[in-house]
Amino acid sequence: MTQTPKNIAIIGSGLVGSLLAIYLRKQGHTITVFDRRPDIRTIKFSGRSINLAMSNRGWKALRKVGLEDAIKEIAIPMDKRAMHVVDQPMYFQNYGKDGESIWSISRGILNRKMIDLAERAGATFKFDEKVWDIDLPEATIFTGAAEKSKWKEYKYDMVFGCDGAFSRVRHKMQRRSRFNYSQHFINLGYKELTIPPNDDGTHKLDKHSFHIWPRGKFMLIALPNLDGSFTCTLFLPFEGKTSFESITTENEAKLFFKTYFPNVRKEIENLTDDFFKNPTSAMVTMKCYPWTYWNKVALVGDSAHAVVPFYGQGMNAGFEDIYMLNQYMETYGDDWDTIFETYQKERKPNADAIAELSYRNFMEMSSKTADPKFLLQKKIEKWFAEKHPDKWTPVYSRVTFSDRPYAEALHIGDAQEEMMQQIMQIPRIGEIWNSDEIENKLLHLISEGQ
Repeated sequence: MTQTPKNIAIIGSGLVGSLLAIYLRKQGHTITVFDRRPDIRTIKFSGRSINLAMSNRGWKALRKVGLEDAIKEIAIPMDKRAMHVVDQPMYFQNYGKDGESIWSISRGILNRKMIDLAERAGATFKFDEKVWDIDLPEATIFTGAAEKSKWKEYKYDMVFGCDGAFSRVRHKMQRRSRFNYSQHFINLGYKELTIPPNDDGTHKLDKHSFHIWPRGKFMLIALPNLDGSFTCTLFLPFEGKTSFESITTENEAKLFFKTYFPNVRKEIENLTDDFFKNPTSAMVTMKCYPWTYWNKVALVGDSAHAVVPFYGQGMNAGFEDIYMLNQYMETYGDDWDTIFETYQKERKPNADAIAELSYRNFMEMSSKTADPKFLLQKKIEKWFAEKHPDKWTPVYSRVTFSDRPYAEALHIGDAQEEMMQQIMQIPRIGEIWNSDEIENKLLHLISEGQ
């Protein structure tokens, strides 16, 4: 169904705001994007970004508007994890079946490209223009240099809040009766670090791997960039024995890297510089409902459902919001009441599911990936899935390499985990893990659960 063109404002020029602008322009709407920050294309990056891992859901949303190939040019496929475990040689864990990869992209480079593409599609961007207030029933926004300065008033047919976890649009919606809202900060912070390229521009580590140094309560990850560097993220408690609070001098930082990350010893000078130069940032899970106000205002992406970054699904989930919103627009035409109501009802359970999965995945990445029992369990799951692909898809593959609902992945993943706990209790499991006995036991458990 085609839509009657409307005059629409998008608040936030990040990845979700830019892609939404492209989708809405394709539907014939007039789009203005507001952002309180300067144009990201004109400034140096802040050292506050975790490299993105684009997976199936993100690519599907880009493919729908013909952008997949353009974005793949600025991305590097990673088909495996490279595990840097203490006192062991580095080893690899393939992500999925042959050829299944997640793609490393610099957030800043992708955001610049998406704004360019949205402008090319006909969207107008207003940078350095902060939204201070919004009249929800009238879809009128008020912008200004400061809270006490004179504000400009802009009237629209509709407003989309794509302004992140601390959304100004959502802040106004929160003041309404029966608006549910919660936020939960984890006690870990993160800091961006860099491993520069070799002198000849090549990568110092395998460039088609997602590198993880799991250390129990903290970890380091590294994702490749096109210029030969790696963007690293150190996840570390804010307070405690080994924490951001406990590292205050260059010598303490050097000792920390030398002790826990011996195979990046050559990079210690650089990592130490970054440690004190780049900010320490917090991570939050934010949930709210409803996501829409009448047929006037809707929240998309992090402003509706911020998640911690340990499944690499924040951007992918936001892009999927847009893809699904577009499906409802094509189905219901000008019936924006039904579009918004369907959008929030369908997406909310999936947003809650990926929030839970993301939180759990930190536990898995930081401590369990170095646990022999956990590794054996994953080996059994992989072996069984290869023999019976119709009966067992690992939860990671359901989230990353499919477009089935997140809520389904969480539900099936929990059922699979219960079965595997029974399998792991079998005596001598380490010796008989790939036997007919184990295969038949799993087949029996699956048939019982159906």
